Amino acid sequence: MNYLENYDFWLKSGLSADERNELNLIADNTDELKSRFSGDLEFGTAGMRGIMGVGSNRLNRHTVRRAAQGMAAWLSATDLPKKAAIGYDSRHNSQLFAEVCAVAFAEAGIQAYIFDRLAPTPMLSYAVRQLNCGCGIVISASHNSGEYNGVKCYGPDGCQMTDEPAAVVTNEIGKIPYFIPESKTFQEFIQEGMITYIEQQLWENYYNTVLSEAIEPETIRKANLNVVYTPLCGTGNEPVREVLGRLGVNISVVACQEKPDGDFKTCEYPNPETDAALSESYKVASETDCDVILGTDPDCDRVAIAVPDGTGYKKLSGNELGCLIMDYILRLRKEKKNLPDNAIVVRSIVSTPMADRIAETYGASMNTVLTGFKYIGGKILELEEIGQSERFVFGFEESCGYLKGTYARDKDAVVASMLVCEVAAHLKLRGLTILDALKDLYATYGYYLSKVQSVELTGADAMEKAAKMMSDMRNNPQKSIGGATVTVFRDYRSSREHDIINDKYDEILLPKSNVLEFVLGDLGTVIVRPSGTEPKVKFYYTAVADTKDSAQELMTALISDMSK
Repeated sequence: MNYLENYDFWLKSGLSADERNELNLIADNTDELKSRFSGDLEFGTAGMRGIMGVGSNRLNRHTVRRAAQGMAAWLSATDLPKKAAIGYDSRHNSQLFAEVCAVAFAEAGIQAYIFDRLAPTPMLSYAVRQLNCGCGIVISASHNSGEYNGVKCYGPDGCQMTDEPAAVVTNEIGKIPYFIPESKTFQEFIQEGMITYIEQQLWENYYNTVLSEAIEPETIRKANLNVVYTPLCGTGNEPVREVLGRLGVNISVVACQEKPDGDFKTCEYPNPETDAALSESYKVASETDCDVILGTDPDCDRVAIAVPDGTGYKKLSGNELGCLIMDYILRLRKEKKNLPDNAIVVRSIVSTPMADRIAETYGASMNTVLTGFKYIGGKILELEEIGQSERFVFGFEESCGYLKGTYARDKDAVVASMLVCEVAAHLKLRGLTILDALKDLYATYGYYLSKVQSVELTGADAMEKAAKMMSDMRNNPQKSIGGATVTVFRDYRSSREHDIINDKYDEILLPKSNVLEFVLGDLGTVIVRPSGTEPKVKFYYTAVADTKDSAQELMTALISDMSK
């Protein structure tokens, strides 16, 4: 069907009066019709994410139901437990979409466990494991703006779904017609017991598990730590405050971002990676005695921090925070003599290589994996399968995602918030600050400066432009960038590494991925990867020097050269 035929098909199908009115309002808007009906919203390894609205290329109860039916068909054909856990965040329609998914599973004879209120993404990962489920779903668009929502899909280990099962689900979705009526309502399945609410005891077990990951929790109360916290109108409000409250943190909550708000009126783009996400927190901190500002994204899997710097507040990058937490964990566990032999820490390939040097200092091995926390979870699973999961110490991504422990297989802002407070308290008792600790790291290991540049392409052929950009760089790789010689070129799609200096080729022992990496000797790296769902290409820069000014000078040159 072309987009007009598809539009007509939807108009004549099982829509509500409100949905039909929405489509009638765009009847003469060709661009909008093409955008909504030229294809289906794609299902990938992270599930699917899109703008909410009526149409086959939008997220709505019909596209969500079809995706859940595809998940149910996949699970039914496996030997996995016929049980599914479902969570949701604070976005518009999140609870509705979660209930739609629960019905689709119940119709297929799969027991559905659904949270009775907002719950963080990492708690869903935990629930999948605790309830021995074959899969899980979180309704969330993470840190996207308010018009978006998404369906995040998880496997039986609590990791986001990997390529192979996702491909099967995609195939199953393609077989399912739109608008198959629900056989029974959500409430009817509740009464029959095929859908049940997740009990409060799981929340309590989760809290106790997170608290068990603390190293010296008593320091928090001793330090009389003062924290300004914003859940950015999302799911972190209850669990973060509960865990930190039990440890004795003095918490001032940003009132205008405390309650759920799918519009995110006080933070249009609720991404803690951006300084703007903490702007309301700075106002609160300026009126209180504040040691640390904490902000978690709407589904509470990412956390960012800012700290007083004498003139205002400095927001730490995801890399800086990851290195601080990792250094703290390794140092204290080494001192306490409970750091396991052959300890392993894991980072994504786009995260700072400064972490490698920190790990080496404490005798830990650094494993680098592709971007996506499922790959960090996959490393934990590898260790678990050989009975050595205790070797996993910490994992992180530069995009503010962190995990200590193996209880979940996704990044967890709850445990990370707790660790931030422990680090800050430990320093405060010694008369130091987080900025002091960060300066010490740079003095020890050199100044590692990181930046991310996102190039968004426009036009009807935007995805083709993005593909051509990658193709051009792959086929004609830069020989130098910003005056620095490219010493190694890695193409993760062909799994080939070229040592240019010695003209030697090696295999990259990671899953194939459309990623390019330019290594600039000891001066840094430039890594390029496209979005799988948007016409966007991301450039990850690392500039290394002895001083901040020198690193900044190199960074400016790198970005300027690549921007051409």
